[in-house]
Amino acid sequence: MVKKHLLSVKNLEISFTNNSVVSKVIKGISYNLFTNEILGIVGESGSGKSVSSLAISGLLPKQNCTIDNGEIVFENQDLTTLDDKNFESIRGNDIAMIFQEPMSSLNPSMMCGKQVLEVLLKHTKLTKNQAKNEVLDLFKKVKLPNPNVIFSKYPHEISGGQKQRVMIAMAIACKPKLLIADEPTTALDVTVQKDIILLLKDLQKIFEMSIIFISHNLSLVSEIANRVLVMYQGEIVEQGPSEAIFKNPQHIYTKALINSKPSLNVRLKQLPTIDDYMNNNILDTVVSSQERVQKHEALYSKPPILEIKNVSKEYLTNHGFFGKSSVFKAVNDVSFKVYEGETLGLVGESGCGKSTLGNAILQLHKISAGSILYKGIDITKLSKKELRTLRKDIQIIFQDPYASLNPRISIGNAIMEPMKVHGLYNSSKGRKEKALELLERVGLSAEYFNRYPHEFSGGQRQRIGIARTIALQPKLIVCDESVSALDISVQAQVLNLLNELKDNFGFTYIFISHDLAVVKYMSDQLLVMNQGNIEELGEADSIYANPKEKYTKTLIDAIPKGL
Repeated sequence: MVKKHLLSVKNLEISFTNNSVVSKVIKGISYNLFTNEILGIVGESGSGKSVSSLAISGLLPKQNCTIDNGEIVFENQDLTTLDDKNFESIRGNDIAMIFQEPMSSLNPSMMCGKQVLEVLLKHTKLTKNQAKNEVLDLFKKVKLPNPNVIFSKYPHEISGGQKQRVMIAMAIACKPKLLIADEPTTALDVTVQKDIILLLKDLQKIFEMSIIFISHNLSLVSEIANRVLVMYQGEIVEQGPSEAIFKNPQHIYTKALINSKPSLNVRLKQLPTIDDYMNNNILDTVVSSQERVQKHEALYSKPPILEIKNVSKEYLTNHGFFGKSSVFKAVNDVSFKVYEGETLGLVGESGCGKSTLGNAILQLHKISAGSILYKGIDITKLSKKELRTLRKDIQIIFQDPYASLNPRISIGNAIMEPMKVHGLYNSSKGRKEKALELLERVGLSAEYFNRYPHEFSGGQRQRIGIARTIALQPKLIVCDESVSALDISVQAQVLNLLNELKDNFGFTYIFISHDLAVVKYMSDQLLVMNQGNIEELGEADSIYANPKEKYTKTLIDAIPKGL
């Protein structure tokens, strides 16, 4: 049986113009999407995967973007020839889109149900009552709990996974023939991520729609897609059936993408990067279990650098103007030790208390009970002056380096600033020399010193954030989701850098993440948190191989294992 094309992209070329400089971002790509199939598009930031999907939806910014050549044929109609008015009847009706960040796509001032209701009233002839019943039915289909309750809630009142389900309900409201899902699970916990993937698969079968699933997470794409396109620098470098692409990749870039992700089975001394593959410079040295045992014997023979004793953190929550206050325990009677030179991995779903615990260690939040001993001293009892001195020893690398860098300060001055605050290197000249040295140390050129944060990519900004953190020569660094926003190959570079710096400077890390494969690769010990409690604590490889607690098993089972 010959499959019918729903969509054909033919020799598509797209350019952006910035200050009269024209950059071609899509360079003559061609592919077909069949009816009733899921097509995965993978590639890193800047590969062109999102731009090409925005072209299909008619959402390219007209002020600085042009389609220079090619066709986008949807059901025998070339979408590139349509004006805005004609596109409006197709968009939302026949072609729908789910975006990466539901909070920025949902209207914060409108109830969730009304936002979906609005779509139905615009595109269908249903009455208001019929449309409301349809919304409640959609909420059931996307497996939202208590559809009537969610209907009346505002986006900020529901979880990230629930917000994404509302977005999916909105996208499928008019039973589109094509659904474009652009990084729909990037910010979600691994268990929620798995639920969304299963949901999209179920909905695709129920509505017999075609899905274009865009992601930089190859494992995820391998779990959902029938066929896959691999994009690199605006071109399609490989395409074919999902199993063939992932089991027997032909292009060097595809091989690099697949192998840059930390493996759950083999522990490499250093992760291979895209550049390693492109330059045929792959070092796949495996760390043996015997080497790991010897390393841990040396680590744990010394006294701990940090000791958390029966720590709790409580918050008072108010229920409306006249409602009673209740106590919410974000961290509940937690105890563990961290040893010098160790990386302690801290995992759990959103709301489990891992970031709250990290902030308590940094003394950004005051704990409600217990003690935090750093080198034997209870840091919860320090004066403001003593705390200021402590800040030099305990530092943090944030998830979003752009938000933590001042856009008005050059990166050189941003790196020098903490040195000045803590009185290091005596003079501006000495601090500048150190900042230049640190830039080189994290793999950036000294000539970047006078540039500003907006001039750098996400991976480069994270390196700047790392340089700023290590400028104070700290002993303990909390890495809070510090690689979660990065592409796989950039993530590999940053993880390699963190391990190299740890070896050279003797850093101790508390590594917080919801990406369990990354945490396993980085960690000596693993601490699993759930609803403020420690579920499991032990050697990272042992926990992954033989989890004792049901919650830990659920987390590990949710890791995409398609590769």
